[in-house]
Amino acid sequence: MKPSTLGIIAVTLVVVAGCQSQTAFVNLYTDRHYEVDQTLFDTFKAQTGIQVNVVKLDADPLLTRLETEGSATEADLIFLADAGRLGRAKEKNLLKPFSSLDHLDEIAPYLIDESQHWIGLTKRARVLVYDPLRTNPADLSTYEALATEPWFNKIAIRSASHVYNQSLVASMILQLGEETTQAWLNGFVANFATRDLFTGSKRPVGNDRDQAKAVYNRLAEVAIMNSYYFGRMLFSEDAGEVAVAESLSVYFPNQDQDSFGTHINVSGVGLTKHGKRSEAAIALINFLLAASSQRVFADANFEYPIRQDVSPHPLLASWGEFKEQTLSLSALAAKTQQAFTLMAEAGWQ
Repeated sequence: MKPSTLGIIAVTLVVVAGCQSQTAFVNLYTDRHYEVDQTLFDTFKAQTGIQVNVVKLDADPLLTRLETEGSATEADLIFLADAGRLGRAKEKNLLKPFSSLDHLDEIAPYLIDESQHWIGLTKRARVLVYDPLRTNPADLSTYEALATEPWFNKIAIRSASHVYNQSLVASMILQLGEETTQAWLNGFVANFATRDLFTGSKRPVGNDRDQAKAVYNRLAEVAIMNSYYFGRMLFSEDAGEVAVAESLSVYFPNQDQDSFGTHINVSGVGLTKHGKRSEAAIALINFLLAASSQRVFADANFEYPIRQDVSPHPLLASWGEFKEQTLSLSALAAKTQQAFTLMAEAGWQ
């Protein structure tokens, strides 16, 4: 992002803060881009009188901005998709722990940072998507199996640079060890379906939705994508996306008794280290963790509720219950850089 752009945004927040000197408010930085978030912020204001001022940027520019602003920042909260990004914010010393929150009894401990620098607000699963007319689900089993010969040239997945995949590989490191994970990566990357048209090298392209489209267009047989993207495709205003999703099915890998479950990650929130309105920020987090807000997240965006006492959207429920990974996402976040290194060594671009 250009320095001039950062300056404009900074001035905007300062002006907003000045205009609201007589009004309670909280400033939130986020890389999320969903209407449901603003709906909840508006409801929070209606209930509490506290205005939520939002700055939306990609995760890396947001973290750079927080670093640059230092103690002068006007940000009170940062709301990011994926524990890897939240862990990066913690490693950069941009967050401070929360001393107390409501609703923690309803949230599994592995979905909360071990030192309470961040907490998950929604969950998503990294699932397999396939065409039931071409692929027998009995042939699907685990992430590990996708590195074997039967899946040569059949796997669609986005690039190594995306944190969703770094977190998946980080979970493999924690469960299988570095050496086994590297061996798995070598076979897995060799099975990618997408290739660079000029060099012939394996070069994944597109976002998670594009991976499903690759299966639909018979460019691949199995796609790996986040569950909520599939839900959004089924309810998309784009008829083409609906057609793709309606022709495909969802499979939860690693469900055997001796396996570790389907990879889970979160969108989560943390208090900024130099935030000036911690009381209002905590009030917002508690509001977003309340059962009523969790219901809104689940129904509007097809994310799994972070709370154990709130049911998922009926669509997600129709896919069935599944065993999810119970790894500490805090420990996983600490392994994402190592994961990226191993991915590069395996040729995953």
